[in-house]
Amino acid sequence: MTELVGGCLCGAIRYRAEAEPVMQGICHCTHCQKQAGSAFSIVMGFPNGTVAIEGTPKSYDDSGDSGGRVERIFCPNCGSPLFTKADAAPDLFFIKAGTLDDPSRFAPAIHFYAQTKLPWVETGDVPAFERMPG
Repeated sequence: MTELVGGCLCGAIRYRAEAEPVMQGICHCTHCQKQAGSAFSIVMGFPNGTVAIEGTPKSYDDSGDSGGRVERIFCPNCGSPLFTKADAAPDLFFIKAGTLDDPSRFAPAIHFYAQTKLPWVETGDVPAFERMPG
C-alpha cells in the first residue's frame, strides 16, 4: 500500500492512514456542502483505529437525516475540515480526501445524497444514490 498522508492548510494537524480505504465517495448532502464550502465533500472511509493523527483537532456535533450524530472534525487554527465520524457508519472513520498530500489517490466509487446535488454537477459513470444506500 502506498502511504496516505495529509493534513490541514496550516500544518497544525497531520495524519497517516494505516490501511486501505474501504470506501471512497462524494457526498452531496446540504450539511457537507456547507461544511466544505463547496458543491460536495469528497471522503474516504477507513476502519476505525487505522488513522494516526498528530495535533489536536476540534469537533462540531452535527446530526444526519436519521437523527444520528455526525461529528465534523477540523483544525481549530485554520478551519480546514479534516475528518468525519457518523453514527450511521460506526465502524468507519472518514478523511476529507482534499486534505491528502496527494489527493489524486482519491477515486470515487459512489455519489450519495444526489437528491441535493447542485444541478450543474455531473456524476458520470459513477453510481449515484438519492440518499445513503442501505
